[in-house]
Amino acid sequence: MINHGLKKKVDSLPEAPGVYIFKDAGGNIIYIGKAKILKKRVQSYFHRFLSGKTQALVSRITDLEYILTPTEFQAQLLEASLIKEKQPVYNISLKDDKSFPLIRISGDEFPVITICRDRDTGKRRKDAAVYYGPYANSRMLRQALKAIRKIFGFRTCATMPRKPCLYYRLRLCPAPCAGRISRREYAGIIQDIRLFLDSKYEELVDKLSFEMRRASEERRFEDAAALRDRVFALCAIGKDKVRFTSADELEDLKNLARLKDMPLRIEGFDISNISGQEATGSMVSFYKGAPDKKNYRRFRIKTVSGIDDYAMIREVVRRRYSRLAAEKKELPDLILIDGGRQHLTAALETLEGVGVSCPVLSIAKEGENLYIKGMEKPVRLAYDTPALNLIRRVRDEAHRFAREYHHLLHKKKTFGL
Repeated sequence: MINHGLKKKVDSLPEAPGVYIFKDAGGNIIYIGKAKILKKRVQSYFHRFLSGKTQALVSRITDLEYILTPTEFQAQLLEASLIKEKQPVYNISLKDDKSFPLIRISGDEFPVITICRDRDTGKRRKDAAVYYGPYANSRMLRQALKAIRKIFGFRTCATMPRKPCLYYRLRLCPAPCAGRISRREYAGIIQDIRLFLDSKYEELVDKLSFEMRRASEERRFEDAAALRDRVFALCAIGKDKVRFTSADELEDLKNLARLKDMPLRIEGFDISNISGQEATGSMVSFYKGAPDKKNYRRFRIKTVSGIDDYAMIREVVRRRYSRLAAEKKELPDLILIDGGRQHLTAALETLEGVGVSCPVLSIAKEGENLYIKGMEKPVRLAYDTPALNLIRRVRDEAHRFAREYHHLLHKKKTFGL
């Protein structure tokens, strides 16, 4: 019979993925399990016919704890990690007659990661392999390992070939067989995978973020981008967003646009017009990732008639930066144009015409492609990258400010104000 306190805890469990931990009267952990829906799974222990071993388990349960996870997949990894650490007696007895899969990391110079059914015994005991599991859901485990491999890339071949295979071209293996990665670098990848399998997600993300910043400081931009992509992919698996500070966004944008200095001051431009009527331009100013409204500027288009966004961009950019040049005032660290490649070209040609040199990029509404000075092809960033978050804020604020001024002018014209 379930006691009142335990029943209250069971009934208040969340309907979410996670790990549940059963304890006995002495506070000892006697069983650890995972569930897609915690409340439904734990209630099932007390409301259905049970086998002999499970009945014995339930008769000893006096308390429970739980740990929420973003997904059932992470619940399975955490369950295996906790069972390995705590060794609950009923996990062993309930599973000793079954052959559940494990993840095996070999003890080779460049470790191989595979799924197996049994731990090494006999002659292979000295192999120094490391095991994770067992995992109850083999299908989910295989899908999980595929996802991990896409993020990190690791070796799966029993014998290393003489040259890179298809997995290298698919970016699923770093090709230690061809010397494309050092032993130390590969060991770092294995360490990251082990952190992930141990459910130490925060520690792993912090580690990768630190390495990303260090690579950026050392101007190893390709390495920094690869590390950034790993962080995003890890968070996507967990369906959890990374919260970036303004410093993260500025650093990422600096690397993306290949700037010499941090883009502390960004000026963003947008054009607003309806059928060429009451056309306006806006310029917003961001400082250290935040709006600096006292430095916003509005432009009423004077030299362009009809619909010609490129000519309007030329006018607004010319008026803004010819004045700064004449007054010998400080230029922004980056100029952002709302538009595509032709908008970028119009801005660059205009700046050259007024004798101003400044980094410029544009963002197209279609697909949010980024066009950067000096890059032939557009850049397409993952949806929630730090640089794109900042670029979007500047773009959206410039659009809002331009529309606001356009509506004001249209209202004045309509009502004769």
